Amino acid sequence: MDETAQATLTKHEQILHHIESLQVGSRISVRKISKYLDVSEGTAYRAIKEAENQGLVSTKERIGTVRVEKKLRQNIDKLTFAEVVNMVDGIVLGGARGLHKTLHKFVIGAMEQDAMMRYIEAGSLLIVGNRNEAHHGALEQGAGVLITGGFNTSEGVKKLADERELPIISSSYDTFTVASMINRAIYDRLIKKKILLVEDILASGTVLYYLKLSSTLKDWQRLLEETGHSRFPVVDDWNRVVGVVTSKDMVGANPEHSMEKLMTRNPLTASAQTSVASAAHMMVWEGIELLPVVDSSRKLLGILSRQEVLKAMQYIQKQPQNGETFEDLIWSGMGEIRDEQGNLTFRGSITPQMTNHFGTVSEGVLTTLMTQAAYRVVKDYKKGDFVMDNMSNYFLRPVQIDSQIEIRPTIIEISRKFGKIDVEIFHSGAMVSKAMLTVQVIDPS
Repeated sequence: MDETAQATLTKHEQILHHIESLQVGSRISVRKISKYLDVSEGTAYRAIKEAENQGLVSTKERIGTVRVEKKLRQNIDKLTFAEVVNMVDGIVLGGARGLHKTLHKFVIGAMEQDAMMRYIEAGSLLIVGNRNEAHHGALEQGAGVLITGGFNTSEGVKKLADERELPIISSSYDTFTVASMINRAIYDRLIKKKILLVEDILASGTVLYYLKLSSTLKDWQRLLEETGHSRFPVVDDWNRVVGVVTSKDMVGANPEHSMEKLMTRNPLTASAQTSVASAAHMMVWEGIELLPVVDSSRKLLGILSRQEVLKAMQYIQKQPQNGETFEDLIWSGMGEIRDEQGNLTFRGSITPQMTNHFGTVSEGVLTTLMTQAAYRVVKDYKKGDFVMDNMSNYFLRPVQIDSQIEIRPTIIEISRKFGKIDVEIFHSGAMVSKAMLTVQVIDPS
């Protein structure tokens, strides 16, 4: 019996393979797929929806569902001109054929023509008002144009945009508003890009070791000797994960019993879109060494080891910060101070963005500050990360806007797996907030 043999393709998988084989731009319909592959329209519909989730097809207004080029996750930080049009409620005045192109930066045209041209390069977007010369100059240098204030442009500029296949867009919003919208979108994408997903670390082309429902103790022992692992997913005839077996399940097992009788049903799994941090949390929390990765129909895609997850966590720690989350913004004003004994303290001021409608710092912000202080002191001590088990907060007195605060985190106890941290916040020498955190440590060493 060959545990690594591919199961017969289901009708759902046949449809996905067929869609993937189609040329980019091909129109796809439930009825055509149903008739061509002799499947029910319900099966065809579900498979087309799955293909849309995978980025193989896209449904466009007045066109229908078409096969598209699958976008790589590496380009997630790139905005297309088409997305900018939707974002700013724009009208395309010319260069519609270039809407699929991406832009890597934008330039605000609030300067003289000669100075402006020095900042414009191919692949950028010029945001400017009704200045036809600037529109023409940007297109000549390979940049798209976004005209604010709802203005139009000359026929010559429109013709040049069509020739260069570079969009020229008009929006009724002002320059500051559209620049803020685009800047926010770029930051959001940078944040998403830095979040490492399971699909980013899942090794492709490797042999998957698993057992079938009909496999026996001998099959498990053979895989144990071959891989050195004792935990394996169990799949059915359609390669769907239905259970998992470990060495504990094999203790005292009848050699003739199949995996169907020995396995633990409904095992923990991850999807390709699960973040590595979530997978690490799951594996640390449950104390497991291997985690099956499945698609939406629970078909086995790969197997993630604890070693791979922790190695990825090490990689994340070494990467530069890209984009700003709310936590980054809240923490950005805190300065780090280390005393003679090496203890960490953080100092900063309460900014307007941290306050509630009363003008005092919100409880949520204080919680974030104490969590971030705990995170940094653990990282400083263990060179690792943690996931929180429990946090008890005490808010003793309000802190108003522009107040200077001091955050003092103290490690009460910490081991390889668990930790307890006390965090106190002071203002003018008086304690204003306190928290006790218990955490599980993710040690990448």
